[in-house]
Amino acid sequence: MSEPNIASQTLRLIVPYAHCSAEGSHQALAQLALPNLLQLSRLLSPAARRPLDEDSPALPHECALAQALGLPEGESLDATPTPWAAWDALQCLGAGTREHAWAWISPCHWQVGSSHIAMSDPRALGLDEAESRALLDILAPFFKDDGIELHYRSPDRWLASGEVFRPLRAASLDRVIGRSIDTWMPQGPSANQLRRLQTETQMLLYTHAFSEARQGRGAQAINSFWISGCGALPQGWQAPQVLPQVVDELRQPALVGDWGAWAATWERLDAGPVAEWLRAARQGMGVELTLCGELALQSWHGPRNGWLSKLAGQWQGSNTFRQALASL
Repeated sequence: MSEPNIASQTLRLIVPYAHCSAEGSHQALAQLALPNLLQLSRLLSPAARRPLDEDSPALPHECALAQALGLPEGESLDATPTPWAAWDALQCLGAGTREHAWAWISPCHWQVGSSHIAMSDPRALGLDEAESRALLDILAPFFKDDGIELHYRSPDRWLASGEVFRPLRAASLDRVIGRSIDTWMPQGPSANQLRRLQTETQMLLYTHAFSEARQGRGAQAINSFWISGCGALPQGWQAPQVLPQVVDELRQPALVGDWGAWAATWERLDAGPVAEWLRAARQGMGVELTLCGELALQSWHGPRNGWLSKLAGQWQGSNTFRQALASL
């Protein structure tokens, strides 16, 4: 992770999974000191806490980043979804992608239970580039029959272009990992078409040599794919000149519920990047810090202006900040 640019006018920082709803996260937070984060919060003024509904297809940090980029935030099922894949395609494939509709396709494992189907984290599949590209080559003809072109992006994520994604509403991958997929299945006019393609993928891979090779070495089966980040970029949209810094090191331990690792990661962040941000704020640099949980986010802006505001910040106790963090 790159260090913040002290010479820039304002540091815009987004921290996903700063706190989670699990009891283990509450217990870990109670034991964390995070002295630099506390000192930084005292230099900044808090904004209003922003909650999301439990059925929001987006996560708070995604809404925060979308807002910073000037993209639709996709905070509810009725809202225009954030076209994350179209934004990603523009970064890596160029301006020729702007007019198309895009989606992220994540190869995944669906665990079929007696009452529901759950999905594990695609990163846990252990795909490398060669194996991922081989799988893409197997599936590409079937996607093409439905007007979808696949493009390799990373071992656990591909880009897909096609008009079927323009009206589609799909939940963030992180909303679904470790949970039942039923609540989060894509919605829209093309949803049934894509569900059929998921079923065809399951049937194709069930007895395919690709799957037999994975089974032979004890690797988890890949038996479906998840669709996310659907849509097209808004007409005339332009990216901001300065992108916010997203600090995502807390994501992985939070998703697997390893709260010891989550706490240790927070301590490393506090001693490293947060200490740098604190120094920048003390030097008078503008700081916008947004801490995100699973269903809420809160921002702090500053440094505070005026001696009364600064004095109020010094009186702010650690309990007040912990309460704000625990409410995310």
